[in-house]
Amino acid sequence: MTLSLAFSPCPNDTFVFHALTHGLVPGAPAFDVTFADVDVTNTAALSGQFDLVKVSYAALPWLLDQYTLLPCGGALGRGCGPLVLVKDSGITSLAGRTVAVPGDRTTAYLLMRLWSAAEPPARIEVVPFAEIMPAVAAGKYDAGLVIHEARFTYQRYGLRALADLGEWWENDTGLPIPLGAILAHRDRVDPEQATAWIKESVRLAWENPAASREFVLAHAQEMEQSVVDQHIALYVNEFTSSLGPDGHAAVDALLNRAAAEGLVPATPLVGA
Repeated sequence: MTLSLAFSPCPNDTFVFHALTHGLVPGAPAFDVTFADVDVTNTAALSGQFDLVKVSYAALPWLLDQYTLLPCGGALGRGCGPLVLVKDSGITSLAGRTVAVPGDRTTAYLLMRLWSAAEPPARIEVVPFAEIMPAVAAGKYDAGLVIHEARFTYQRYGLRALADLGEWWENDTGLPIPLGAILAHRDRVDPEQATAWIKESVRLAWENPAASREFVLAHAQEMEQSVVDQHIALYVNEFTSSLGPDGHAAVDALLNRAAAEGLVPATPLVGA
């Protein structure tokens, strides 16, 4: 049996899934792996394209009819939220601005919509993640919404953070920020088995970080080892091994708040 698995080329995902995709997890099947930005996987999952898939938590309301949320392997945490970046020092809000975002069903974009509700941007454009910072630096967009390793590199583009949406979320709710989720197709994957495979892959990654280094660097958009190490240390944490009560509460809080604002359909409690 070979299962299809899709996740991003970001260091946290390649680190987590290295053992699973290289035949190092006992009892796990072989995997046909697709590397894709989360905006791509959010869309592909709508048609049930993958057996296991990394998506944005913000996309769950459209996917839980076909997929089961797994309690491990995803990205949640503290101090790791998306940033709204600008070049113009005179910009103090997004009101009337044009903003580049990495996807219209990403958690980052949902958080930005909640944060900027009183002063929303005039126009949104979905742009591949790697192109956002250069485009804002070149003046193509007034602002850009970025995630992951951009936290460590945006100053190189002459940009500044107008807002840290993770900090805003944590101050407002006291909860970690839910970014990326791992889903298992309801008709094709046993969620308990998949959970066990992924937990073991995470354990092996932590046990021997050097084993995945070549694989991680081969797919990273930012090749500097120090940046890659910071990325993994920030995004692969206790919530990657298990969502736990705080993780489930964070997901429910995000989706319930967004539903109350009419931004997403109402979603059953993920911990229920």
